[in-house]
Amino acid sequence: MAACNCYNTSKRYITMNNKIMSVLLLLSSSVVLAQQPDYSQQIQIDADNLSSLKENVLTYRSNVVVTQGSLQMKADQLEINASAGKGKEVYVATGNPVSYSQLLADGQPVTAKANEIRYEPASRMLILTGDAELAQSGSVVKASTIRYNVEKQELSAQSDESKRVTTIFTPEEKNNP
Repeated sequence: MAACNCYNTSKRYITMNNKIMSVLLLLSSSVVLAQQPDYSQQIQIDADNLSSLKENVLTYRSNVVVTQGSLQMKADQLEINASAGKGKEVYVATGNPVSYSQLLADGQPVTAKANEIRYEPASRMLILTGDAELAQSGSVVKASTIRYNVEKQELSAQSDESKRVTTIFTPEEKNNP
């Protein structure tokens, strides 16, 4: 009578299942990481110089690059004020100009530039001042000051005496058969 090797077959099946489950967990965790919103990711700052002149205030100078997920801001100088506590920092970037870019959740790019950009991660708010310009979905808004909520994609623009708010809409291209 032939002996049944059911135990070894069962053990190989369980081992194979464990390997498949491990691969699936690994793949699903990388998808979850890829879909994290930018504001939940770490902020990295690169610059040529860093100084701390006051308590809870850091100043970065020369070739400043701020990265948080797909968000990237480039400036000549960046001051971070952390006096309001952890999670309530305020980033004020200055330059000629400061540039900002980010991919939204739907994959659409947003770009902006201004003489100064204030970024408040806690409220997801960007405040652009001085020759401010923001482009999204083929449209461009130019103003003295632009307030933009990154998460809600809400925008408001104000002008001063020397400049009016300008919006340029790009029409969709129609494919002619």
